[in-house]
Amino acid sequence: MAEKDTLFKGKIKQAGVADFKDFYSFAYDWLSNEEYTVNEKVYSEKVAGDAKDIDVSWEAKKKVSDYFAFIIKIDWKILGLKSIEVQRESKKIKTNSGVFELKFSAVLVKDYESRWEDRPAWKFLRGVYDKYIIRSRIDQYEGKLMGELDELMAQCKAYLAIEGKR
Repeated sequence: MAEKDTLFKGKIKQAGVADFKDFYSFAYDWLSNEEYTVNEKVYSEKVAGDAKDIDVSWEAKKKVSDYFAFIIKIDWKILGLKSIEVQRESKKIKTNSGVFELKFSAVLVKDYESRWEDRPAWKFLRGVYDKYIIRSRIDQYEGKLMGELDELMAQCKAYLAIEGKR
């Protein structure tokens, strides 16, 4: 079994105006452009009157070498999503309002193909390999993954802030 190290957990929460469909596409496109494969684990909607609550769970994976892979998990919780019209430059535009909450986590996967798991001696050697031989490479990949997650979170924050102020 692959060894998984969770490096970061955080969240973004914004109440206001933003087009959910465009924001969803924006986040998906960003991950795809960074060569992640996005797997949607959960998508559920609960309708209550003219508002709905949406739960989405993504797991985005990217292989970075024969030994390492990155996983970014995003859990979306959209509460009270309503369709509204806003006035922008003398035009009425349809958009959404609600509470957008996204929870992020970054996971560095070592030996993602479980090649070192067949025998107990190999598993022990993998521990030695990780701890003493490739420690600097692990640190380098951890930094790279954290940089990518920071950029994604900054892009999502900027998108929500820009959409909310228009």
